[in-house]
Amino acid sequence: MTENIDRFGRKITYLRISVTDRCNFRCIYCMPASGVRWRPHSEILRYEEIIRVVRAAATLGIKKVRLTGGEPLVREGIIDLVGDLSNIAGIDEITLTTNGSLLRRYARELAHAGLKRVNISLDTLRPDRFRRITRRGSLEDTLTGIHAAQEAGLVPIKLNAVVMRGINDDEVPDLAELARDGFQVRFIEWMPIGKSNEDFASRFVAADEVRSRIEEALGPLEPLREEGPARVYRLPGVSGEDGQIGFISTFSSPFCATCNRIRLTADGKLRPCLLSPIEIDVKKPLRSGASDEEIVALIASSIERKPLSHGVANDAPRDRQMSQIGG
Repeated sequence: MTENIDRFGRKITYLRISVTDRCNFRCIYCMPASGVRWRPHSEILRYEEIIRVVRAAATLGIKKVRLTGGEPLVREGIIDLVGDLSNIAGIDEITLTTNGSLLRRYARELAHAGLKRVNISLDTLRPDRFRRITRRGSLEDTLTGIHAAQEAGLVPIKLNAVVMRGINDDEVPDLAELARDGFQVRFIEWMPIGKSNEDFASRFVAADEVRSRIEEALGPLEPLREEGPARVYRLPGVSGEDGQIGFISTFSSPFCATCNRIRLTADGKLRPCLLSPIEIDVKKPLRSGASDEEIVALIASSIERKPLSHGVANDAPRDRQMSQIGG
């Protein structure tokens, strides 16, 4: 195994894989109300193709894989994929990002297959708002899924909340309080991607403002560390591992200088940056008989083309919706 350092000195160790562009929700920050055209199954990477890419990536120093969507749990056979990926030499951790609605059914099987942790989207604690934000989801289903993940040992659970002005920003302190129960709560800035960014200017709330609201309501936060894209703090009056709050300021204060990840879209494109339109096709070579060495070279090329910064403040990407990238 070799370590792959990009041209700006960043060590790339993390691969996010979208296993499907389909989702059972229609979240307002992820896709337009009309939804998106799902790609036919023939255009989506087969599991054996994903496994080949991960094996190749592991030889370049990729150690962590996160499965995303769309909603990854809507794809049939996801348990078997987790099991196969967890057995690849060099891969230390398989994690998953989900809306939580199907975890009641799959949490135990996922843990048994080798999944280590889950990140679960939770933007509100109010059922009516949950329905408004997701356009079709049930808060009860997601809360039940969170409990199932806890029971299955998929911990520590990170709860991801996208803060939107006039929609859920008044719930920031209530969401933060969940950290006292052992959850790691992450507040994420809305990212202006595709047609789901129509209300971005009026709805955007910067991470610093979110932190100020928490401190006004709950007291000063204790700085702990930087962890990937998140600046992590602890709530006052909490010790040990509990009470952790993270702020992901992709737009207002980008973390590009320390980014350690690349992405693989469901339709087989290596994407060096979430917010850059640069893509390298790996599906066609996979289906045209490319050797393992050629796949490794494509991954290395995507790392080499990783930009220094995303530049989204000047040119928001519109080539895909968030659900089509695997945010």
